[in-house]
Amino acid sequence: MTTGRLPTLIAALVGAALGVLGLTAPAQARLTIEVTGGVAAAQPIAVVPFGVAAGLITKDDVAAVISADLVRTGKFRALPTRDMMSMPSTAAEVDLRDWSLLNMNSLVIGQVEQEGSGYRVSYTLFDVFGGKEIASGNLSTTAGGLRLTAHRIADQIFEKLTGQPGVAATRIAYITSSGRGNSQTVTLRVADADGSNPQTIVSSNDPLMSPAWSPDGRRLAYVSFENRRAAIYLQDLASGSRDLVASYPGINGSPAFSPDGQRLALTLSKDGNANIYILNLQTRELTQVTDHFAIDTEPAWSPDGTQLIFTSDRGGSPQIYRMAAAGGPAERISAEGDYNARASYAPDGKSVTMVSRVNDQFRIAVLDLDRGLTKVLSQGDLDESPSFAPNGSMVIYATIQDGRGVLATAAVDGGGSQRLSQDTGEVREPAWSPMMK
Repeated sequence: MTTGRLPTLIAALVGAALGVLGLTAPAQARLTIEVTGGVAAAQPIAVVPFGVAAGLITKDDVAAVISADLVRTGKFRALPTRDMMSMPSTAAEVDLRDWSLLNMNSLVIGQVEQEGSGYRVSYTLFDVFGGKEIASGNLSTTAGGLRLTAHRIADQIFEKLTGQPGVAATRIAYITSSGRGNSQTVTLRVADADGSNPQTIVSSNDPLMSPAWSPDGRRLAYVSFENRRAAIYLQDLASGSRDLVASYPGINGSPAFSPDGQRLALTLSKDGNANIYILNLQTRELTQVTDHFAIDTEPAWSPDGTQLIFTSDRGGSPQIYRMAAAGGPAERISAEGDYNARASYAPDGKSVTMVSRVNDQFRIAVLDLDRGLTKVLSQGDLDESPSFAPNGSMVIYATIQDGRGVLATAAVDGGGSQRLSQDTGEVREPAWSPMMK
């Protein structure tokens, strides 16, 4: 059993031997995504291979990336290219009658052209049965940015058709581990939301855990066990520079950025019991906000920054509590079951996702804060580390498949699930980034 498979309260107490860190190592094996479920009423859409200017060779297939992004949401069913009756790349070439015969609700066409040393990508979205163009755009990009541009077009199409912001252009952070004993390698990685473009942020022989994004998506906080004890670091993703912000005796765990990025909630046991503290990242002033003989850990901020939720066993078993971020009394908000932990708010603040024990199995659930109702999203035996997508539509979490740690997503409103795995090693502790600008 790896550290990531331990119940999270216990995981915060894990110590480790001395290790050597390597920072910003080269890119590693990508995550492979398998779509495992979709919405029964997924909308049919055709994304025609984009026209490419004569003589222009592009590394990425823009239409294929857009199509895959839309299918992964579970809300769309893409027409295979082989079934297309024509391949238009301009509006003048489109005959919507062809696509209505194929029962496509929507049609996407586009072109990639040279623009200076980079590219200009244009696209048009049609309402097939409405018989009209409903969106279009022109995006300038570099050769290296072509895939990200495709993700952004997918997000624009998704928002136009669903009214909800897309998350194809976001990123995920996660922990991988391979090998055992002295040959173990643990890495903190960041990849695109579709698993492509993975980058190793930190590599170590010792445990890494609890990655947390800053609100601007430029930094990660994480726990490292180098120097024989837990410590919390902040790392700038662009420069690779990092900053040690907590290395007190005992537990240094569960970092969480405040919505304004100026403070860090964390768990410390420097005075004995594990309690929640807030660290001002400008002044480095540390403020204790819980003071209880029980274990208080895994803090998470409300979207407006006024409240904290956290896990505590003060009632006899791990449950979710809420309190003012400035301190004060705490109220229990998890109402069902004898184990609820690792909670975090949905972007709209109306619900939280958490790990709940159901029939002796640890599963991912969402608690509606207004109605007090809990909805179980996952079906695994030992699911953990849930993290909301920044549009609140999905939750990514860690699970076990064939005895190996992988990641999975589940749609909050049902369907649209997928699994993310690597050929070798374990993958765990995902954290979905905020919207990237």
